[in-house]
Amino acid sequence: MGALVTLDLPSDSPMLDLPWIITFGPLGDDEWEPVVCGPYERPHALALAEAVVADEQLMAVVEPLVPAVSVEQIRGEIAAAQLAATDEAHQVEQADLYGDYEDTIDEEELEAAEHDRASGPLPAPDVAELRAGFARIAAQLTGS
Repeated sequence: MGALVTLDLPSDSPMLDLPWIITFGPLGDDEWEPVVCGPYERPHALALAEAVVADEQLMAVVEPLVPAVSVEQIRGEIAAAQLAATDEAHQVEQADLYGDYEDTIDEEELEAAEHDRASGPLPAPDVAELRAGFARIAAQLTGS
C-alpha cells in the first residue's frame, strides 16, 4: 500500500476551490522521475490518488495549483522552496539519529491515517466526471 499526502485545510479555506495536482513518486529505494497529473478539482484529485496508491508502493502528493501571475511571485515561491530545503537539511544535520521514534510521529496524524485506511479509498471518478471538473476549472481560471 502506498502513501497519500495532502494539506489538512479548514472547510472554509479558499484553497479548496483552486485546481489541484497530484505528484506520484517512488515510495522506497526506487529512483525515477515523479509524474505530475492534473489539474483536477480537489475531490477528484484525492480519489484518483487514493485509487492509484491503494495497491502500489507509491507516494502521491495532492496539492493546490496556485497560479503565479508575475515573475516576482514565481521568484518568491522559488526562494521559499530553497529556504525550506535549506532549513530541512539543517534540521537533519542537527537531529539525533537515535532519538525516539514517537518524537517523529504526530499521534493525531497517525490516528487520522489509520481511520482513512479503515474506511477505504474513495471511488475514482470516471472520465465524464473528470471532464466536467476540467470544464469547471477552465471556467474558474478564465473568469467565465
